[in-house]
Parts: sequence; C-alpha cells; structure tokens
Amino acid sequence: MFPLRDHNPSGRTPYVVYTLMALNILAYAFYTISFDTERELAQFYDAYALIPAEIDISRRLSPLVSSMFLHGGFMHLAGNMLFLWIFGDNMEDEMGHLPFLAFYIACGIGAGLIHVASAPWSHVPTIGASGAVAGVMGGYLLLFPRARIDILLILIIYFRIFAIPAYLMLGVWLAMQFIGSLNSDPSQGGVAYWAHTGGFAVGLLLTVPLWVKRGARAFWGKTHGQPPHPQAKYKYSASRIPRLPRKKPGRSPWGSDR
Repeated sequence: MFPLRDHNPSGRTPYVVYTLMALNILAYAFYTISFDTERELAQFYDAYALIPAEIDISRRLSPLVSSMFLHGGFMHLAGNMLFLWIFGDNMEDEMGHLPFLAFYIACGIGAGLIHVASAPWSHVPTIGASGAVAGVMGGYLLLFPRARIDILLILIIYFRIFAIPAYLMLGVWLAMQFIGSLNSDPSQGGVAYWAHTGGFAVGLLLTVPLWVKRGARAFWGKTHGQPPHPQAKYKYSASRIPRLPRKKPGRSPWGSDR
C-alpha cells in the first residue's frame, strides 16, 4: 500500500518542491555515472553521507545537509520524490516558497540529529531525503488531516486505487516507522527508522505556530481539514480480481444434490 496523489493540487506552482526534486535527481545521476567502482562510491559516501560517530567526534555538521540529497538506489530516490511531490506542494503553498525551504532543511537536520542520538557510536553512512520528507508529512497531517489521498493497494492478484483520509494513511505510516524504531539497531545499517519517526515529529512541531496563526481548530473548521483548493477528479482503476459465474443449484452429474 503506497500513496499515488492527493485530491487537492496546490493553488500556485511549487517551485521549491520541483527544485528539490531536480537537485536530488541530478545528484543521483551525477554520482551514479561518475564512479566506476564500489570503492569510489563508498569514498564519496564517506565524504558526504551522515556518519553519526564522525558527527559526534569532529563536529563536522555539513553531512547533516549533504546527506539529504544522496540516495542508495533508484527505488530509494523514487519513493522519497513521490512522497515529496504528493505532500510538499500544499505545504509550500500554505507556508510560502522560502519559509517552506527553510522548513524542509530544518526537518532534515532535525531528523539527522535524532538519528545521531539514537546511535552516536555508529560508523554506518546514512543517506536519503526521508527525514526531511517525513517532516513534510508531519506538517501535512497537522494542517490537512482530512485531505483525500489516493493509495494503491496490492494483495497478490488484487490491486486497486482508492481514496482514504490523510490522517489514516499517515497514521499507519508513522506507526510502522515507530515500530521499526523499537525493533531495529540503527548502528547495524538498514532503514533509519528513528530519522523517519523523528523527522515526522519535528515537522509536526515546526508547523504548530503556522497552524495556530491560521486559527488552530477554527482553521480545520474553515477548511474541513483539507487544502483550501478545489478537489481534482480522478478515475479509479477497477479491481483485477477475476469474476467467476455462480453455479445454479441443481443435481450434480454424480447423482447427489449440492
């Protein structure tokens, strides 16, 4: 289950979201084609990825920002950019271009610091925009809890697109990250669950002043918990479960009623 789009496109062009997406994509293309060996790529990550033990020892803070524009593979990049595209445009529209950029960077730095605090002795390089994007999701949940999000549900041979409220989709996502945080060792690599959980919390907290300025609960009452723009109309895909004709009751060829 993963999101595809929301139903309320932003009222103005999200230039910062597009720029951030472009920077992440260009950065990925650069180091993907620039290094011929795994060793060269590892040296690049050592220089620009977030390594908690080095942050703690040398106070070299630049990787808190540079690591936000690096990704470990195409699917890692694609997933983060999809979430940024879905949730970032309305946040940028509500905050303004430059405030949203500052908010995004602050969420990424906050997520990185929480990851460092979870395993300050770790020498495992950490990369990705996930912490910053999680912050955007946290802010989105506070401002637009009832926004409709289209998700794609896949269950073996069954897949379908349908809409659910943002608070349900984001709540399930946050619960999964928190459970992962409690059941993982950040010093061993893998998914940086604490960065996701922490980034979400940082984004939500940083959005509180804007939410209060807009009227807090009155803002929800005015907008019904949705972005203040007309909803887009989408066509939904039909279920791919094959339909079998129902047999009429009667006598079977073996001589017993069924």
